[in-house]
Amino acid sequence: MQLSDPPLDSSADGDRPWTIAEVADAFGVTHRTLRYYEAEGLLAPQRRGTQRLFHARDRVRLTLVLRGRRLGFDLTEIARIVDMYDQPVGERGQLGHLLEQIGSRRAQLEQRRHDIEVTLRELDDVESRCRRALAELPPTISGHLDPPSRAATT
Repeated sequence: MQLSDPPLDSSADGDRPWTIAEVADAFGVTHRTLRYYEAEGLLAPQRRGTQRLFHARDRVRLTLVLRGRRLGFDLTEIARIVDMYDQPVGERGQLGHLLEQIGSRRAQLEQRRHDIEVTLRELDDVESRCRRALAELPPTISGHLDPPSRAATT
């Protein structure tokens, strides 16, 4: 998956349908991913026999799905947000709901950051105590060296 989204149909051929291979290459995803998103109802490419043809709407939806995934939303929530645009609540409802979800996701990530900081402080404390205790022990008969300092391992 690419870190940035591909441009959205700024070229003259923006209305022409794209094949699954073209979409996969442009978005940095696999054909399997595109078929999965189709099966989940996130994409609805036109079918011509066994060939899938992706139009601008599908490419915009894929851009939104991939952005949602990068932000940590699950596919159910992404589908809800993307589908709201076509419902009576329209863009206003979609944006309001998205802001609520962003707030919730931000709170989850802030909690994770706090938990990681606490864990790192605990690791520092335990490491310091282990090093002090090790320094107070008499040298071993086998001649093994003391473990390297933390600075030497990072």
